[in-house]
Amino acid sequence: MAEIKKRPRYVKMNGILYPEMFSPNCFKEALEYKPERGDVFICTYPKCGTTWMQNVAMYIFRKGKELDHPSDFLQCAPYIDMLGQESIDKMPRPGAFKTHFSYSHMPYSPDAKYVFVARNPKDCCVSFYYHTRNIPGFGYWDGEFDDFFELFMAGEVEYNDYFDHLLDWYPHRNDPNVFYTTYEDMKKDIKDIILRLSKFLGEEYIEAIEKDNNILNNIVHFSGFQYMKESYSDMCEVEKEGTHLYTGLQYIDEFTKALKLPEDLPEIEFVRKGIVGDWKNHFSSKQNERLNAKFLEKFKDTEVMQWYPLE
Repeated sequence: MAEIKKRPRYVKMNGILYPEMFSPNCFKEALEYKPERGDVFICTYPKCGTTWMQNVAMYIFRKGKELDHPSDFLQCAPYIDMLGQESIDKMPRPGAFKTHFSYSHMPYSPDAKYVFVARNPKDCCVSFYYHTRNIPGFGYWDGEFDDFFELFMAGEVEYNDYFDHLLDWYPHRNDPNVFYTTYEDMKKDIKDIILRLSKFLGEEYIEAIEKDNNILNNIVHFSGFQYMKESYSDMCEVEKEGTHLYTGLQYIDEFTKALKLPEDLPEIEFVRKGIVGDWKNHFSSKQNERLNAKFLEKFKDTEVMQWYPLE
């Protein structure tokens, strides 16, 4: 691997790299959680459509009813790796937790349901870079894409190697308690994904949509890119006020404040572009060749080759 000028701030637990700004107690609680009957997990590699799928599932459960305030999203669809048991206990039911654990590390039960989303690794890498650069707690605001690309290729980013993570979930894509889709299919036909996921989550949700088409339209609208972008902007403003619902968020706040932050930090954009193919604006021809070679090595003889034909 080429010499790396700077690395994001990660630590390791149970062999998993995760953000140093996360409370280790919360992360441990997520790893050790014992699922209950009816639990739903949205589990993807970072920057592969997790937030989008969180919103889709949340509004299916809410039958198209808008949140009272954008900040309620943290409670209705909590990121348990970051917030721990407290967020599991506070989540209104029915609902879905977010996690980035691989299948091997996932709190598993045959009585729980799991929603997995895959994404082209090239777009994932680009989105992951901006995510890491834009969140101050990673200490990577001046990190360069070429360095991050090297870390991504080596699997030395949070939640480890993209390719191994996908291969860990891949054999379970047809399990009866797993819903499997891709970011690209969500972009292609979100209504079809909503209908199929509604059926997977429970008959009452697909029946509600079939009885009232406005519910489907609302789910599409409230999980749409522009709506999510505005909602996350509002939610970030609430967080700046320092009134934290969870101890896990307080931990992040205190960790970040202890860093020597520059005054000209990039503006946080959790929902950035949401497009397919942005990698073409960032990858050099050599980087593309190298990722293609690893992709072929890892995914030959799998359906993943059909999902993402090499370019």
